[in-house]
Amino acid sequence: MQSHTQATQADLGSRLSWSLLALRLTIFIVMFVWTLDKFVNPAHGAKVLDAFYGIGGVPETALYIVGALQMVLVLAFVAGLAKRWTYGLVFILHGLSTLSSFPQYIDAFNNLLFFAAWPMWGACFALYLLRDADTRFTLGK
Repeated sequence: MQSHTQATQADLGSRLSWSLLALRLTIFIVMFVWTLDKFVNPAHGAKVLDAFYGIGGVPETALYIVGALQMVLVLAFVAGLAKRWTYGLVFILHGLSTLSSFPQYIDAFNNLLFFAAWPMWGACFALYLLRDADTRFTLGK
């Protein structure tokens, strides 16, 4: 018969694995849509690169290449493959996106949706730190 402490530890492990899966899936949804945007509306991707990163005149072909690389990354991420690398890269890329939007935070009340990037960046960080415990529905270790 299991002791109360063992049952509680098992329950905690189960809740943790479901929580990490929820973080991975919801982060994936955002990153996947951002990736699809490069294919569906490359002009928007070019405007984002110019407005937020100061990189103008990016050809459509380059956006497709970046989109293809990003798609490989987000699919490996959602599958739980090479977690140190995929979770780490998602954390870094989302961090760059969050920080590049700094001017929008100054005019906070006209740019409230930009603030949603901060808790997502925190979720990316938590998932990276807890990557070894994220085992539910993963293909990696």
